[in-house]
Amino acid sequence: MDLFDLSEKTAVIIGGTSVLGGTMAVAMGAYGADVAVVGRNMEKAEKVRSEIEEAGGSAKCFQADATKQQDLERVMQEVLAWTGRVDVLLNSPGKNSATPFLELSMDEWDDIMNVNLKSVVLACQIFGKQMIEQGEGGSIINISSVSSDPPLSRVFTYSASKAGVNSVTKYLARELAPHRIRVNALIPGFFPAEQNRKILSPERVESIFRHTPLGRFGDPQELQGTAVWLASEKASGFVTGSLIRVDGGFGAMTI
Repeated sequence: MDLFDLSEKTAVIIGGTSVLGGTMAVAMGAYGADVAVVGRNMEKAEKVRSEIEEAGGSAKCFQADATKQQDLERVMQEVLAWTGRVDVLLNSPGKNSATPFLELSMDEWDDIMNVNLKSVVLACQIFGKQMIEQGEGGSIINISSVSSDPPLSRVFTYSASKAGVNSVTKYLARELAPHRIRVNALIPGFFPAEQNRKILSPERVESIFRHTPLGRFGDPQELQGTAVWLASEKASGFVTGSLIRVDGGFGAMTI
């Protein structure tokens, strides 16, 4: 049935140099998409590109600061020069901090909000307009977090930014639906990536496992199927405005 075939599609992965973003980029390439790996670190981007090609896919690296409109507009033009289209946008940049609320500076607040929320809004504007102009629909996938609702202790700004991502996702699902552009958020549970390792003390890990029915961290590859499903119109064409949890049951637990 080829439900997950992404052939002749172009997927733009903002934050494609991160562990989670890069892993999902590899999956989209393996299922046939031309993958634009977008990030600041070109050494990491080239590694992801190599992994995509090893999986049988096609990829190209693009350097950008996701918080800067001019960078994203340039990347869009470069992607169009490469494949001529944009069909999938995955927003995966992330920044975290364990600064206590009463010690939080507004510089740090702005920095995290810019990376986690402003970048999502900018990318949805820029690449969403291109999808509208193409007139063939599309899929936008925003990476949220279990910290978005309810918020997690010790990560005040991160939690607030991801709650914003959820709201943006639902709003844009309605805004872009007339253009057949679906907008969903993927809510990962605890996948030990760069931005959260520094707050994973042994005590916190124990608490996380007690609160996660499957009793372990997630493996980044366990996000691949959900990302490809959301990218494919054949597989998830009636799914929009949804917050899809891949969290080992974390969101189902209280005490």
